[in-house]
Amino acid sequence: MPADDAAELWKLNQRLLTRVMNAAAPQLEELGLETKEFFVLDEVDACKYPAELTRKLMLPKASVTTYLRNLVDSGLVRREIDESDLRRHRLMTTPEGQRVRAKALEALASEFSTMMARLDERDRSELRRMLLRLLETE
Repeated sequence: MPADDAAELWKLNQRLLTRVMNAAAPQLEELGLETKEFFVLDEVDACKYPAELTRKLMLPKASVTTYLRNLVDSGLVRREIDESDLRRHRLMTTPEGQRVRAKALEALASEFSTMMARLDERDRSELRRMLLRLLETE
């Protein structure tokens, strides 16, 4: 695939994701979340430590620290001392954090469904197949 084609596809995909996030932003704000805070909240249970979040989300350490502080202050995330290494803090979502994350995912899914409704069932299935293929690890 020519580099121009790949770059265009990447930009189109990014525009689609940005459009979905912008459309869902008011619902996220009602839940007390900024967009990037949602991404951090969504990964806390998979990445138990701030450094893991930084690597996975490719965000600066200072930003992750700020988002985590906000999520902890909001009661959505809890920090605990890691008993296996007392120098580290382990993260976990609170029950309220799980509820807010589920509501935020519903808002994003709703906005994405609105866009996906422009495609017929065959095209949606094909898109799903292609995305899964692109995300396969070798």
